[in-house]
Amino acid sequence: MAGTTFNVGIVGATGAVGKEIVGCLEKRDFPVNNLRIFGSERSAGKKVDTKFGKVTVELFGEDAARECDVVFLAVDGDFSLKHAENICAGDDGAVVIDNSSAFRYKEGIPLVVPEINAETTKGKKLIANPNCTTAIGLMAVWPLHKLFGLSKMVMSTYQAASGAGQPGMDELVEGTRAVLSGERDVAENKIFAHPLPFNVIPHIDKFQENGYTKEEMKVTWETRKIYTAQHETRSCTAVRIPTSRAHSESIVAIFENPVDVAKARKALDEAPGVKLVDDPENLKYPMPLTATGSYDVEVGRLRENIAFDNALEFFVCGDQLLRGAALNAVIVAEAMVDNGALVAK
Repeated sequence: MAGTTFNVGIVGATGAVGKEIVGCLEKRDFPVNNLRIFGSERSAGKKVDTKFGKVTVELFGEDAARECDVVFLAVDGDFSLKHAENICAGDDGAVVIDNSSAFRYKEGIPLVVPEINAETTKGKKLIANPNCTTAIGLMAVWPLHKLFGLSKMVMSTYQAASGAGQPGMDELVEGTRAVLSGERDVAENKIFAHPLPFNVIPHIDKFQENGYTKEEMKVTWETRKIYTAQHETRSCTAVRIPTSRAHSESIVAIFENPVDVAKARKALDEAPGVKLVDDPENLKYPMPLTATGSYDVEVGRLRENIAFDNALEFFVCGDQLLRGAALNAVIVAEAMVDNGALVAK
């Protein structure tokens, strides 16, 4: 495959995740022959400056998208459900890597964190990207699972406003400004269930019959599919916090075998896509501030849990627009080039 280049399409490149996909393709030197950006009537005709040249946004059409070798979808689930399978249908269709939730739980469609299960992409044309919370957490848990065998996992997440997109970030910034200026005692809220500035909200996505939210259940559903393990149990509480970018997670992982902190630290330090930030004496540990813009997931505060046998406890931070979305999608494409699932037409 050396020297092979690919015709790449992005749908939704003017949104937050789409912009990051362009950036990841540029920074990782993905072998792009021609970059095509597709959008709605509102964005069609706009010019986007990229490393691959100035690209004019085209009005989306399935036939045009099928001309590409690989298409990244950075759109909502309804759009993906309507178009993704048509774009990749047949031998002449494009490989589609979808960032929405549309196909994550559909049988036969791989849900991929490439450092964990890239082999599931072989022979496939449609790939689902996991939820950002799941992708970030599993990057940290996977090296430990390989060492000690995961049995149970309890996670609490602290998720940035940007998880709700640009409108969520705007509401946080404007609400904070209004309170600090004295314009309001409490910020207004339209995007979030309650005002987010100077507050935390233990509610992300819709509540389910079992009392969990859908965001929390995604961790259970997606971990089961990615790890291909049915016996593990997982529980999550998802909380929205007033930060702009990068999600944080506190994880208690209970294993089938005795744990060794030194071995765990070594495994994390050597794991691709993971950065061990674990020097409490010098005030070094994972934080959204340092994880923002990073391609690696930060892991630290690693210690043996004192409440359960064979358990480790640690803190994780990752940029959800990168490791939880755009970067994961681009590394999936790279893995598919390596295993022959993505070929140039």
